[in-house]
Amino acid sequence: MSTVPLPLRRRRTGSVLGLVAWLCGIAFFLPVAWMVLTSFHSEQDAATNPPSLGAGLSLHGYREFFGAGSGVSPWPPLINSLTASVVSTLLVLVLAVPAAYALSIKPVRKWSDVMFFFLSTKMLPVVAGLLPIYLVAQNTRMLDSIWLLVLLYTSMNLPIAVWMMRSFLAEVPVEMLEAAQIDGAGLTTTLTRIIAPVAMPGIAATALISFIFSWNELLFARVLTGVVAGTSPVFLTGFVTSQGLFLAKVCAAATVISLPVLIAGFAAQDKLVQGLSLGAVK
Repeated sequence: MSTVPLPLRRRRTGSVLGLVAWLCGIAFFLPVAWMVLTSFHSEQDAATNPPSLGAGLSLHGYREFFGAGSGVSPWPPLINSLTASVVSTLLVLVLAVPAAYALSIKPVRKWSDVMFFFLSTKMLPVVAGLLPIYLVAQNTRMLDSIWLLVLLYTSMNLPIAVWMMRSFLAEVPVEMLEAAQIDGAGLTTTLTRIIAPVAMPGIAATALISFIFSWNELLFARVLTGVVAGTSPVFLTGFVTSQGLFLAKVCAAATVISLPVLIAGFAAQDKLVQGLSLGAVK
C-alpha cells in the first residue's frame, strides 16, 4: 500500500497532466509556427533541406499572394469565404436556437429520435452527395453562386449546432422561464431576452464552430464554384501548380487565410471556454 499522502499524489498527478497538456499544445503549435516562419523566407531558403532557422526574412511570399507578380487579387475569394461563412453561421443560429428550445426546454414527443435523425444526416459521406447536389445546382442554374454555398454550409452545420444548443439550453434554469411566463413574455421575448443572455457562451461556441467549418470547407467550393464564387481554400489550392510547389508563397497564403479564424477564436475565447464547459462536447 502506498505511503505517499493523498494531497501529494494529487499534486503529482496534476503536474504530470499539466506537463502532458503543455507537450500536446506545443506539438499542435509547432507546425503553425513553422508555417508562419517559412512564409517570411525567400523561396530559396524555404526549399532548403534541412530547413534553415537563421535564414533572412522577406515579405516576398506575401507580395506574391497579394498579386504583385501575377496580378491576381485574393480579395474576391476572401470576401466570398467571409460572406458564405458569416451568413451561413447566422442562419444556423436562427434555426438552431428555436429547434434546441423545442427539444430541451419544451421537449416534443420522442425528442431523442429527432436528435438522432439530425445526427444521422452527418453519416453520409460528403462525396456520396456531391453528384446529386451538382446536378440540382446545374438544373437550377446555381453553379458558381455564393448563395448555393450559404445554403449548403447552413444545412451541413445545422445538425451539429442543434445538438450543441440543446445541451446548452438544457442548463437554463426552469425558474427563469416560469417567471417570464408569469410576466406575460411570449416566445420571441423569452428567446431574445431570457434565454439568449444566459446561453450566450453556448451560442458563441456554436457560432465559432460553424464559422470554422464553413471557412475551411473545400470540396463543395472546389466542385460547385468557378470564377465568381470561388472561396479562399480554393484560391489557396491554385498555388500548387505544374511548375512546382512554392513553399514560401503557399505558407504566406495559408497564414493570411488562417487569420480570420484565429481572430474570431481569440475574440470569442472567453465565451468559447465557458460554452464548452457547459457540457456541449462532454
